Amino acid sequence: MKQTVLVLLASSACVFSSFGQAPASEPPAKPPEPAKVEVPPAATDTTKKDGSPAATSPGVQAPEKVDAYVLGFTAKDIDGVDKKLEDYKGKVVLIVNTASKCGYTKQYTGLEELYKAKKDAGLVVLAFPSNDFGRQEPKSEAEIKTECSETYGVTFPLFSKVAVKGPEATPLFVKLAKQPAPIGGEPGWNFTKYLVDRSGNVVGRFESRVKPNDPELIKQVDALLKAAPPM
Repeated sequence: MKQTVLVLLASSACVFSSFGQAPASEPPAKPPEPAKVEVPPAATDTTKKDGSPAATSPGVQAPEKVDAYVLGFTAKDIDGVDKKLEDYKGKVVLIVNTASKCGYTKQYTGLEELYKAKKDAGLVVLAFPSNDFGRQEPKSEAEIKTECSETYGVTFPLFSKVAVKGPEATPLFVKLAKQPAPIGGEPGWNFTKYLVDRSGNVVGRFESRVKPNDPELIKQVDALLKAAPPM
């Protein structure tokens, strides 16, 4: 009797090992399901085929277009006399915030050379002294005028000292600050240069380190000078 039982047990072991399967009472484990990947919706083109912007969806605000015209202001010149900037419409204008005790002050010489070379073609440089950066313009208007004339030979228009950044900024520089990059924004330092076309729209900006005889600056000035003055 004992022999029979041993034979049956041995046979069962052989069957199990030969198939390599677990007993029938334990079903094989299911393979894990692959993780689901969320696919973001495709971006929609907001431009029509003709180049005009398409209507935005409800609740989506279109970006506000900033008026680029910057000559609609009156400023006091270096002698305290009101001057309408609109008088310069029809010219190519280079607006510069200046200071007399700055590392870039010698750019007055380069600005004068640029002005003399291009003024007959229609370029004008407008200098706005400011004490906003490092308190580098502590002088009075009379002192600024004398230094610019005697030291640097400046003949282009000079204006009275103004704030060019922050809450006290003069309206002209507030308008320049509102322009989109790369043509707008507050000045980063003294001798930031804003280029204005013959229609009075700001179209370019050059940082303090860009000298008045920089080839790219000259190239853009010349391109604007070639345009016909507005009617």
